[in-house]
Amino acid sequence: MESIPGNVTVVVPAYNEEKTIEDVLKALLERGYRVLVVNDGSRDSTPEILKRMSSRNDRVSVYTHVINRGLGAALRTGIRAALKEGADYVVTFDADGQHDPDDIERVLKPLLEGSADVVIGRRDFEDMPLSRNLGNTIMNLLTLLFYGCRVSDSQSGLRAFTSRAASLIDIKSRGYGVSSEIIGEIRRNGLRMCEVTIRTIYTPETIAKGTSTSVGIRILLRLLLNIFRKI
Repeated sequence: MESIPGNVTVVVPAYNEEKTIEDVLKALLERGYRVLVVNDGSRDSTPEILKRMSSRNDRVSVYTHVINRGLGAALRTGIRAALKEGADYVVTFDADGQHDPDDIERVLKPLLEGSADVVIGRRDFEDMPLSRNLGNTIMNLLTLLFYGCRVSDSQSGLRAFTSRAASLIDIKSRGYGVSSEIIGEIRRNGLRMCEVTIRTIYTPETIAKGTSTSVGIRILLRLLLNIFRKI
């Protein structure tokens, strides 16, 4: 992107990402983005890497959870901080290296054109490892069942929001269930959403994390437990 329109802040939740976080941040900075990292109680060298990078570049902000609070809590902290810092557009971006930073342009385009309030990066399920494919398919079905929203990739970590849309998303989930919750919040607030195709980079690190079949089943059980508690 030759010039960044408005103020785009890329929110990167990070938990024990010492193998990938430096390269991910460098790639984002090289493309001119402001980066806001939420260190979610990492116990490896992630905090030291972030301290070094933020001290050398004023376009890197770091917010820290003293203990690991989960992906949902990290996204909540990051999105709120980005808005407080004056972001016009907020992009969420995984720290494990699975996203192509050049795809940020693709998810921003519908927002800049005024045709959407939120954009979800849609991954290619045919290229996805089987356990991830099944896990994400389960979560797409759960998103439809519990939130009434049919989307192709409810669990994608690459998303873009206008500042108004980001301010309306009320995140309560602490773990991976946050991705489906965000879809539900989009519907609840009547926001315009679209999906655009993105590239996914599969490495041992990216395969080890994310929504596997077992994670999808655990999220289903939590959702059912919450329903029974309300009865």
